[in-house]
Amino acid sequence: MDALTHHIQGEVPWCMLFADDIVLIDETRGDINGRLEVWRLDLESKGFKLSRTKTKYVECKFSDVTGEADVEVRLYSQVILKRECFKYLGSIIHGDGEIDGDVTYRIGVGRMKWRLTSGVLCDKNVPPKLKGSMYANVTLRI
Repeated sequence: MDALTHHIQGEVPWCMLFADDIVLIDETRGDINGRLEVWRLDLESKGFKLSRTKTKYVECKFSDVTGEADVEVRLYSQVILKRECFKYLGSIIHGDGEIDGDVTYRIGVGRMKWRLTSGVLCDKNVPPKLKGSMYANVTLRI
């Protein structure tokens, strides 16, 4: 991986890598276009491709500075559409910095998993000893 990414790795958190998920962060859209082009060239030189359909673009405004209204984020010649949020490693990242959507999502996933577990706990065909063991394991992880 180091051989593939040595040209594009910056100081954390400007570039985050995990398996085949990549997050590129920069201060301007123009700089992001430059990073995307470097990624594209490096990956293609090794026989890989960046997915045009899976690439997402979220703009986070940390200041009131404007001036790039005419710059589009592009991969190849294709314009990358702007999204309000995206999912990365199980977290929902919002452009406005809010975490309410991520918290709501995680609570929903936890409830869904608990419902699956409670079905086993309420099943009369499951031995009580197995139910107790399962309950103890679940409550220890919470």
